[in-house]
Amino acid sequence: MSEIPFPAGLPNEPEVLIESPRGSVVKRRADGGVDFISPLPCPYNYGCIPGMDSGDGDPLDVVVLGPRLRRGARVRVPVVGVIGFLDAGCADPKVICSPRPLSRADRVGLAAFFHVYAFFKRGLHRARGRQTGATRYVGWLSGVTDGPA
Repeated sequence: MSEIPFPAGLPNEPEVLIESPRGSVVKRRADGGVDFISPLPCPYNYGCIPGMDSGDGDPLDVVVLGPRLRRGARVRVPVVGVIGFLDAGCADPKVICSPRPLSRADRVGLAAFFHVYAFFKRGLHRARGRQTGATRYVGWLSGVTDGPA
């Protein structure tokens, strides 16, 4: 997993800005504009940690498990894992936050989600005419594994 570094200075309980609520089909950019419309609703609240940048130059991405949160909400939620992800050849880790520990089903579901997300992102890059590096799920970075609980 050395190709994706663990996010430096990641707090144990960051303030997360929700950009796309659970169930949304709209994926937003850091500036609030629409990045793309998904053919499937996102099963998670998706946001970022303002002021912490990722390898792609955007704010560090965060998935918040639990009930749907409104767009624009700012919540403090404990970090329970970090997923390594490459987007167009750039390190783009995904911080996983939850008020409870991850279950085996959570880990499997998140891994499956980011495998599918990578597939759609590769297609989006091609449709936009971008000649890019690899876009793929790399695995868990923070000691959380895809194996049994």
